[in-house]
Formats: sequence, C-alpha cells, structure tokens
Amino acid sequence: MASSFASLKKSRKSDLEKLQSEVDKINNPQNNFSREDDRFWKAELDKSGNGYAVIRFLPAPNNEDMPYVRVFNHGFQGPGGWYIENSLTTLGQKDPLAEYNSTLWNSGIEANKEIARKQKRRLTYFSNIYVVEDKANPQNEGKVCLFRYGKKIFDKISSMANPEFEDESPVDVFSFWEGANFKLKIRKVDGFSNYDKSEFITPAPLSEDDSKMEEVWTQQYALNEFVDQKNFKTYDELKARLDIVLGNVKTAAMSAPTSVDHSEPPFDGGQPINKPSYTEEEVQDENLDYFKKLAEV
Repeated sequence: MASSFASLKKSRKSDLEKLQSEVDKINNPQNNFSREDDRFWKAELDKSGNGYAVIRFLPAPNNEDMPYVRVFNHGFQGPGGWYIENSLTTLGQKDPLAEYNSTLWNSGIEANKEIARKQKRRLTYFSNIYVVEDKANPQNEGKVCLFRYGKKIFDKISSMANPEFEDESPVDVFSFWEGANFKLKIRKVDGFSNYDKSEFITPAPLSEDDSKMEEVWTQQYALNEFVDQKNFKTYDELKARLDIVLGNVKTAAMSAPTSVDHSEPPFDGGQPINKPSYTEEEVQDENLDYFKKLAEV
C-alpha cells in the first residue's frame, strides 16, 4: 500500500501486476450498503433509459492495497418476506443461504436447482472514481466519488489488465499515469440497463500536473469499510432472518432425494464451481433499489 503520493508513483508497475493477480483470482476462483450515501456517483438516465458519462477509476486509497473491493449479496422474496442481505461469503466465512442453496442444488431435483438459481448471490464492486464528464449533472465534474458497479463493467477492467491478443499491452486503468478514462454508455435493453457499449479510451495521464493528481488522491474515500465485519450480520442473525423469509422452514430440513443427478456441478450459493452457464450476473442497481423499497413497505 502506498503511504505517500511519491511511493504511489514509483509502485505503479507493481500495482499493475497486483491488479492482474487479483483479477485472475476473481476470474478463476478456487472454490448492503445504503444507496442514499451522497459520496456515491451514479449516471443519470434520460426518459429512454439511456445515459452517458466519462469517469476515471482511481488507484487504491491511502493505506489500502487495492483500488476496489467486492461484496456478495442476496435479494429475493420468500413466503415470509424479503431477504436482502450481504453474504458472509464476501469475508470467506460460512453463510446460511449459501449452505441452503448448496443443499438445494446437491439434491439433484431440478425444481430445487431452480430455487437456488433465483436465490443465488450477486456480485458488486466498489471503487473511487474521478468524474471527467457528466453533462446531465455538470456540477459533478471534477469531483471524487464512490462508484458501485457490477461484473459487466469489471470484466472490461479485467480485459484491459489481461488483453487477449499479443499486439495489445496490458493497462492498469486505475493508474493516474498509465490509466484510461472510461466512457460509460448505458442503454435500456429489454427493460434493463445494458453496459455493453461502454469502453476505455486510449491510456493517458489523468493530468500533466502531479500536484493536481495528488490532490485527487487525497480526496479518495476508504474502501475497506465495505468489507468490514461490522457491516455484516452474524451467521445466527442471517439464519434467523432466512428462516422467517422461507416461512419458518428449517434450512437443513430437506427430504432425501430418490436420486441424485451428478451431471451438474455442486452449487456454492452463487456460482456453480465448474459450469459457466450459471455464473454470477451483474445486479442492476435500480432493481435492487426497487426490491429494498418493497421490503420496507
């Protein structure tokens, strides 16, 4: 972690290697925060559901190792209400819903697998950004904000750090010096926000003035708070809530299946271990907002 702006500049090559390593861990695994927070920036959509802005992902904040953190969560409705909770799997700990979904999946019963799919965990990333262009809200331009995003956008970060072709050079998009601005292009497709057209432009320094970039760096927000244990309920608290949502059905009480289908890989509560067809999908922010509002009614 960088303790000064000068050391941040010196370590930028190793930062790229660290980013590539972390991206590889996420792409090849070994096995709820308030949206009213005014630190967060979000692109404004027009009446058609489209939006455009230019942002710059920023390096790791002072005294932190990585420029992003990731959080797993669940959001679904059961007979006893809504279950909208952060998953303890974020912290590498046992989670009651992850265990329950594994039981459902391993039963070999297709109906149980479908339930597990609907209850699977969702993946969210948090980073600091610098707002380069926001025509819908120009007062945001030049500000440092927190940005919440999903797997689709992170995949674009990943592809920049680990390009597919030999004639492409890896880019640490979080770097002040060798990073790249990100054109966030949002389209409404089949009723959902789509980010496929979003892209990074040619790498270039955020500014030619190191003192300006240092000023931006010192304005960044801590990211580790999002993966702090205090922001997660305990296993017992989550288990109690899950039992209520499931209609007081004990999560461990599953009737033994008459046969087990071994053609499908075991389910880990959010991502099948071997099969890519049910990989974690990006949660649309507005959808989870909607679910939270329903849960509060």
